[in-house]
Formats: sequence, C-alpha cells, structure tokens
Amino acid sequence: MWKDFFYYSKSERRAILFLLGMGILLIVYGGFKKSCRQVQPVYTDSMGIDSFLVKSYRRKLAADSFHTVKKRNYRYRQEVHLKPFDPNLADSAELCRLGLPPFLARRIVNYRKKGGVFHRKEDFARIYGLSEQQYQELYPYLCIAPDFQSKPSARGTIRYAKVQKDSLPLKYPEGTVLDLNAADTTQLMKVPGIGSGLAKMIVTYRNRLGGFASVAQLQELAYLDSSVNRWFAIRSGIYRPLKVNKAGLDVLRNHPYMNFYRAKAILEYRRKRGKITGLSQLSLFQEFTEEDLLKLKPYLDFE
Repeated sequence: MWKDFFYYSKSERRAILFLLGMGILLIVYGGFKKSCRQVQPVYTDSMGIDSFLVKSYRRKLAADSFHTVKKRNYRYRQEVHLKPFDPNLADSAELCRLGLPPFLARRIVNYRKKGGVFHRKEDFARIYGLSEQQYQELYPYLCIAPDFQSKPSARGTIRYAKVQKDSLPLKYPEGTVLDLNAADTTQLMKVPGIGSGLAKMIVTYRNRLGGFASVAQLQELAYLDSSVNRWFAIRSGIYRPLKVNKAGLDVLRNHPYMNFYRAKAILEYRRKRGKITGLSQLSLFQEFTEEDLLKLKPYLDFE
C-alpha cells in the first residue's frame, strides 16, 4: 500500500524534479539578491564618503592657499608713517615705514652704497620701480640736506647749489676736539663731514648706549668712517650705566649690545639664583660671546 502511495510515473517524476530544481534556483536567487541589497547601501555610502573627503580636501587647499597669500601680504604690509626724510641718510627700515616695499628700500640703499647721491627732490623719481603715485605721495616729505644739494651747471658739470650762508653752520677749524659725550647736535654739525642727519644719529645712539666708551664706536653708525674720529675725545665717560641686577626686561634689551634673549637670560638667573656679581657669571651664559662681554664691560653695573 505504501509503495502504491509513493509510486510515480516517469512523467510525474520529471515534473517533481523540475519543480525541485526551480525551487532551489529560486532560493539561490533570493539569497543572492538579498546579499546584493545589503552591499549596495555600503557602496553608496562609500561613494558619499569619498565625495565628502574630496570636497573637504579641496576646501582645505583653498583655505591654505588663502592663508598663505594673506600671510605673504601681511609680511610686507605695515602701518605707514609719513614724515620728513632724507633719501641720502634714511635706512631701509625707515624707508619701509614710509610705505615703500622692501625691494625698493634695498634698491635705494644699494644705489647709495655704489656712490649714488640724491642732489634734488626730483632725483628720487629716477629710482627704478618707483611708481608716479609713490613719488607724488613722498615728494612733500623729501628733505635734501645742504651737504648733498647740487645741480648741473650750464656746461654739464656738477656744482653745489647756492645756499644762504646764514643757514649753514660754521665749521670748526682743524685741530678742534670735542667731548663726544657732551656735544649737542649744534656742535656736532660744525664738525666737517657731519650734517644735521648724522648729528641726530650720533646723539640718538649715544643715548641708547648711555654714553660712548670709545671714539671708535662712531664706526658702528652708518655713513661715519674713521676720518671723523680726530675731532672727538672721551672726557666725561659713561653717564648711564646698565644696572644688571635692577633693570627690567625692556631697559636691558634696548641697549645696543643686548637683545631679548640676553636680557631674558639675566632675568631668569636673577629669579632662580639671585644677584649677579660679575662678568665671570655672564661668561657662563651661552647667549653671551667673549666679544659681547668686551663691548658690555664699560656699561655693566653689578650693584
């Protein structure tokens, strides 16, 4: 009886096998489709992440480029201070403060080093790279010292321009010797080879030093060679010593022979170990060389 129940004809067996095969195929296809549906969102998300990363990278490049340009422009941008200046004496820092770009300031200084002189205001316009607008802005502030004033004669040679005698200081006769630490600008201008600009430079540097210790220190200033030394002597000596154990950071670092790092080293030593008693202690600081200490020796007060 059971055999009759499970007996199938040949055509029935084929139909059953066909249905089983189709069922298996449907099961396999359903699993494959399900797996594809699970992978697809991951692929889409991955593409979205890649797109986001690419956009972020591009934004970063744009921001970096902007900040780089901004930083480059800031490097050369500074507050302009227009004031009278002599193009024969102004240094590159002063020229930059007047609004000139660094390359023009260097070009003017190099022109003077090669022997160039600005005899008239109009000569300043011949600087290569100086625009007409820059020249017109600076023209009212140009001041040519009498020592540099000259103009071409009818024959094409250079002769000094006529200046009223009352406007020029009388020069000292040969053999005159001034106290370098006591002479004011009026006396300095009477020394041959020293005009108003150089006289102000000498007084300003003397005040920063606290007094000259040697006439040879004049050569630390631009445009002054050893030929002017014969007009000076040191008689009154240092009038403002540098108090190593009492002066603050600003006072210490503003001295011409000091800087921020040397001043900071002194303050740190005073804070940690107390009073500095002499040059032997400063010689242990890596911020001071032997040459620095020789220059500073006349100015240091260890009280």
